[in-house]
Amino acid sequence: MNEMSACQELTRKDFESNQDVRWCPGCGDYALLEQVKRLLPGLGIPRANFAFISGIGCSSRFPYYLETYGLHGIHGRAPAIASGLKLARPELSVWVVTGDGDSLAIGGNHFIHAMRRNIGLKIILLNNRIYGLTKGQCSPTSEFGKSTKSTPMGNIDRPFSPVSVALGAGAGFVARTIDNDLQHLRQTLKRAAEHPGTAFVEVRQNCVVFNDGANDPINDKDTRNDVRMLLEHGKPLRFGVDGNRGVRIRGFEPEIVTLGENGVTEADLAVHDETSAHGGLAFCLSQFAAPLPLPLGVFRAVEAMPYETLNAGLAEEARRKRGKGTLEQLLSGGHTWNVN
Repeated sequence: MNEMSACQELTRKDFESNQDVRWCPGCGDYALLEQVKRLLPGLGIPRANFAFISGIGCSSRFPYYLETYGLHGIHGRAPAIASGLKLARPELSVWVVTGDGDSLAIGGNHFIHAMRRNIGLKIILLNNRIYGLTKGQCSPTSEFGKSTKSTPMGNIDRPFSPVSVALGAGAGFVARTIDNDLQHLRQTLKRAAEHPGTAFVEVRQNCVVFNDGANDPINDKDTRNDVRMLLEHGKPLRFGVDGNRGVRIRGFEPEIVTLGENGVTEADLAVHDETSAHGGLAFCLSQFAAPLPLPLGVFRAVEAMPYETLNAGLAEEARRKRGKGTLEQLLSGGHTWNVN
């Protein structure tokens, strides 16, 4: 059996580990796990070439529940570990599963530099806007004014937008989806998997124990069409039950308009362009907060040479100039000194 035929015969079942899944019933992590199991068999990659790396948090148990290579790392350091793996073994499909606390608090620096370097990692950030594993403290994405165990009088920190941070750091692929829209979640993950270089996906999810209902407005069938907006490349920014509302940009300020009122037509609306090199509109969208709708979808998808390819080029050039070298030369070459 050749390698490609083995890939084609993989199924969801092949990616199930023998570990009992231990998340709270109703946690959004289950939805992500299921969609990843459904996605991986269709990517044409041998199972032995997948690696999932995590840090600390509820989401970081992810590697236990997939029958792939994986590493449960330390708090905030998953991107650093994954970067080293991708540089050493560029043929691997390396994924990072992290949370809003793991990646944006203690791991913020590693997160930013993974984005700017454009290493071929697929980074999934599960954002429930709370510290779940440590029992309900405020996280870097918790809402302003939110009362938690660590902010009983209300949160006075302004929350991060993970999408804004990724865009500001120069990530080539940046998207946002939600745990209970399975089709949108699966499509977004597929696009991320196929993107060369860093691909970042924020997954808005529910924490049923410590932040239950935080996403109700964008989940509820009666309200979601009025408070969220699906991004589609090359199409006007429209939302609403009948798609009769939209976003117009005047100067640098977005405003909500209703089609048909005051002469407003679809031609007045901003048009989404995920391939824009400067990404000005994408960053503007990443900053949307009520009463503006929450954008879901791909904000930016721009290809550039991945870091691991550039690194391999440097290594090859060094070998061409100086030869392959040996471990002994590495240890004893260059400047050495004796300490008496």
